[in-house]
Amino acid sequence: MSKPTLATIWLDGCSGCHMSFLDIDERIIQLGELVDVVCSPIVDYKQFPAHIDIALVEGSVSTDEDEHKIISLRQRTRTLVAFGDCAVTGNVPAMRNAFPLSVLFARAYSETATHNAQNPAEHLPKLLKRARPVHEIVPVDVYIPGCPPSADTIFTVLTDLLAGRVPDIAALTRFGA
Repeated sequence: MSKPTLATIWLDGCSGCHMSFLDIDERIIQLGELVDVVCSPIVDYKQFPAHIDIALVEGSVSTDEDEHKIISLRQRTRTLVAFGDCAVTGNVPAMRNAFPLSVLFARAYSETATHNAQNPAEHLPKLLKRARPVHEIVPVDVYIPGCPPSADTIFTVLTDLLAGRVPDIAALTRFGA
């Protein structure tokens, strides 16, 4: 019998959640005995397989590319986990939501530019009007809050899910597991 599959993706965020995931240290070997990591920035796999048992999603949905990725991933995934505050609430990327895109682009690429002031236009995903948490785009099965969530919380949630248990996120985050 094959092992359950695990995928992780990084949308609009800082990669802190993936760094916290890697902070499970030697337990990553234990996790590797339990799952096959089929898609992740840490394994440089570019295509989502047809079926994924558990997917950890870091970051908010801020571009058309993010939106396409999360919809495609949800269609292939049994248990989708919003992983970290950007995925759960929009967090830091959503701070831009109070401003029109034109104001953001002017500030970032004209007002503060010291050389070659211009809006980037080529080969970039289209920025959505609002950065959104994952659950506003697709259904989410499990939420892991934190900026970033602790390595212990991530490991406990994954091992609970793999054992068929529903993780008690409130208890894990309240006591810092």
